[in-house]
Amino acid sequence: MRARLTARLVASSALIVGAGGLGSPAALALAASGVGRIGLIDDDEVDLSNLARQILHSTGDVGRPKVDSGRERLLALAPGVRVETHALRARPGNIREIIAEYGVIVDGSDNLPTKLMLNDACVLEGKPLVTGGILRFFGQFMTILPGETACYRCVFGRVPFGREGPSCAEAGVFGAIAGVIGMAQAGEAVRLLAGQCPAWAGRLMTADLWRGKFGAISLKKDLECPVCGVSASITSLAEENYGPRGAENIENELIGSS
Repeated sequence: MRARLTARLVASSALIVGAGGLGSPAALALAASGVGRIGLIDDDEVDLSNLARQILHSTGDVGRPKVDSGRERLLALAPGVRVETHALRARPGNIREIIAEYGVIVDGSDNLPTKLMLNDACVLEGKPLVTGGILRFFGQFMTILPGETACYRCVFGRVPFGREGPSCAEAGVFGAIAGVIGMAQAGEAVRLLAGQCPAWAGRLMTADLWRGKFGAISLKKDLECPVCGVSASITSLAEENYGPRGAENIENELIGSS
């Protein structure tokens, strides 16, 4: 059985969107677990101030593209893994074509427009998505199975843009919480790639390392969700809906669907 599982993982693939706080531990865990092909998407460079949580990189990588230093680290850990790099920002015009080539998508992005865009792309492509978020000492993640479970938009799509809270850069984040959530995301991805039932499909896992509390929240599909609901209005990705100027467009669309 172990041999079959190993062979299945070697033949599998995972795409990590964002080689930062969440993507770093997730990528390392997936490579160490034997996943045969790993994709990294990120258009940023390694910054010294981020290394407390972005453990895929080191001080010698400062100034380098994250996908390049990430690829080197993964190959040093697991020489047999095939690492594909995408040194670009995930956008509506490119994301569906990229995710179509992978078995599971791990979301390590850090802003609501990108998370909604990635969610919509995965729902439209029928790709399982393991999405997470962190801030200060708090983190959360969930697994989305298109057509079966609540999607990210079902749960968070009605958060008004600009009111979703400060970014990690603004508020800071405890490096250990990135490790907890990123590793949990990797664990879910491995379960999916191994053909096992994911532990967090239809549930939101929460972690508060300041108070030492973990929790689980059951999630229900929103029948009026514009991307996975009974009368879905989002059937393609439009560039103007996910950029800084598109936040109002998405918000108005969501309000109008309620």
